[in-house]
Amino acid sequence: MSLVGIVTAMRAEAKCITPRRLPFNEMVRLREGTAIWVCGIGSEAARQAAAGLRDRGVSALVSFGVAGALDETLRPGDLVLPERVHTEYAHPVALEWRNRIMQHLPKHVKVAGGTLATSQQVLTSKDEKRRFSAKNGACAVDMESGAIAEIAVNAGIPFVAVRAITDPLEFSPPPILMSAVYPDGSVNMLYLLELILRRSVNVGTLLRLAPSMRAACATLLSVVKHADIELGGTFSPQY
Repeated sequence: MSLVGIVTAMRAEAKCITPRRLPFNEMVRLREGTAIWVCGIGSEAARQAAAGLRDRGVSALVSFGVAGALDETLRPGDLVLPERVHTEYAHPVALEWRNRIMQHLPKHVKVAGGTLATSQQVLTSKDEKRRFSAKNGACAVDMESGAIAEIAVNAGIPFVAVRAITDPLEFSPPPILMSAVYPDGSVNMLYLLELILRRSVNVGTLLRLAPSMRAACATLLSVVKHADIELGGTFSPQY
């Protein structure tokens, strides 16, 4: 029996797959054919999760979550199903699997292909994003997919990335905002309030982030609803 292993950095991403409150940083079996691991933000956390899933017998790996746009045509809620993932090297995606996922999706979901690149840090400006895109030839960026792809390639198992856009090219959350975010993506509300009172974070920025995240999560929910068979089984997300 095949077992698909899904890696998500944040609980908000995992909730697009299951309403269950998942433990942090360990494998959970959702169905006979599916396991999930909420690992935290960043390449090293993702690498450890992917390796943990590999060691527990998964036969395929999925990087599932959100990404930032490097292409000005990509908007919040657009879906990136890359044909390759770039870190120091370009890593292949299982194209037949990727194409089957795309075929299941409703027509209203805008899908982009091309290259998804992994950054070791948050890109904080439009100019920085443009330089990163030019260097890697990428249309979108995240902080986990490259490490997951490396584990899959080294293990000789299929890999796909499913990433929905949150922030567009022209918008970047301030780096200090990350200091109010726990490893699983949840927010330290008291510290966030302190940042707001100190005017280190603008309320307008937060108001812009929220609908972008909702749009991305709506797209991820749509992927799970329509392409669940490609993710290892039938899920019961809350709509």
